[in-house]
Amino acid sequence: MHPDYARIYATIQRIPRGRVATYGQIAELAGLPGRARQIGYALHALPGGSPVPWQRVLNARGEISLSGPSGDRQRALLVAEGVEFGDGGRIDLGAYQWRPRAARRR
Repeated sequence: MHPDYARIYATIQRIPRGRVATYGQIAELAGLPGRARQIGYALHALPGGSPVPWQRVLNARGEISLSGPSGDRQRALLVAEGVEFGDGGRIDLGAYQWRPRAARRR
């Protein structure tokens, strides 16, 4: 496994049910700014049955990047979580994008 993948997966696992994040957002939060494409590679490498909620990661336009049956499955999983798709298959990031709380300072 690539050494950054564990951080990527841990970040994705923080996305709450019914919320989504973009590839770029995950890259930033995982300490990999500018490496959105690597998030896609990490998700592609996930083994079947993984607990990582891969379906919650979208492109910057709020669209599913996968096509065919994989894209259909991602859409179905998101709909089952209460995420709504607008015309053209886009998700309103203003309504559904995950906004993690800033770390508390002591």
